[in-house]
Amino acid sequence: MATTGRRAAPAKTRSAIPQLPWRNPQPAPVVLVSGPEEVCAERAIATLRDYLRAEDPSLEVSDIRADDYAQGTLLSVTSPSLFGEPRLVRVSGVEKCSDAFLTEAVSYLSAPQDGATVILRHTGATVRGKKLLDAIRAGTGGGVEIPCPAIKRDSDRFDFAAGEFQAAKKRIAPIALRSLVSAFADDLTELAGACQQLIADVPGDITEQIVERYYGGRVETSAFTVADTAIAGRYGDALIALRHALASGADPVPLVAAIAMKLRTMARVAGSRESSVAVASRLGLKDWQVDRARRDLVGWSESTLGMAIQAAARADAEVKGASRDPVFSLERLVTVIATRAPYGS
Repeated sequence: MATTGRRAAPAKTRSAIPQLPWRNPQPAPVVLVSGPEEVCAERAIATLRDYLRAEDPSLEVSDIRADDYAQGTLLSVTSPSLFGEPRLVRVSGVEKCSDAFLTEAVSYLSAPQDGATVILRHTGATVRGKKLLDAIRAGTGGGVEIPCPAIKRDSDRFDFAAGEFQAAKKRIAPIALRSLVSAFADDLTELAGACQQLIADVPGDITEQIVERYYGGRVETSAFTVADTAIAGRYGDALIALRHALASGADPVPLVAAIAMKLRTMARVAGSRESSVAVASRLGLKDWQVDRARRDLVGWSESTLGMAIQAAARADAEVKGASRDPVFSLERLVTVIATRAPYGS
């Protein structure tokens, strides 16, 4: 079989060193920042720099590229200066490091310099540098690791955004948080920037109205806005939101998925008389999801909800290839949900 020449990244070996959260990193002689999520990695590295600079403003900061490395550089920038200032060395591109860097970095682990913190950034994109990573994870050099795994799922993005506001001790309404996350579902960097802008600009609690004022253009085209307006029975608004979403390049498949997910949640919550906390715990949901589903159920019956779920299943099959016109399938689904009646009746 022909090969492409690319080598898959290895499975991560068991680590013997502390694994620290990227939101709360701690300095060590050697800090391995691993994983593909660049937003989290950049935040962790910046936090470490600020921590060390707060301890000693005379901190010397040096940057090294592991893929364009001049022999002897690592030892030079970590060695004590005449006045003994602390040193921070940030090394990028370890996943594509040169042989010279790899040799010197492995050697450095056996005798890290006093007063120096070396941060090694490895995205995990290749197996390059595995010998160095294995040595660090085995405990050589007294290091720590800050994993930055990819944030891909909606629940991961929601937790990321919630963490931004929690870290800033800022309250945001659950529905506002969901609207914000769905508006920036394709770009974690933009989501992080939006969170930080709201944290910096808004003095009090962040409401759905504030999020709409700041990012209404994006929120209007989100899948959940289409779902919310249709389920609320706002037929005209739902069709407008759908057309905005499609005009903005939204894919019909995730649009149907968002609508179907909300309908399924409503069906799971329907008829329950337990507290929101109890229902959330039993169904594996969050409290706000239960509260929202109960509000959404107002005006719905078992028969109309069943009809809507069947319509969503049909639309799901059609937008995945069973129909030549996925836009019509979406419009029919929105019509059934918003009118709570069979299509064309």
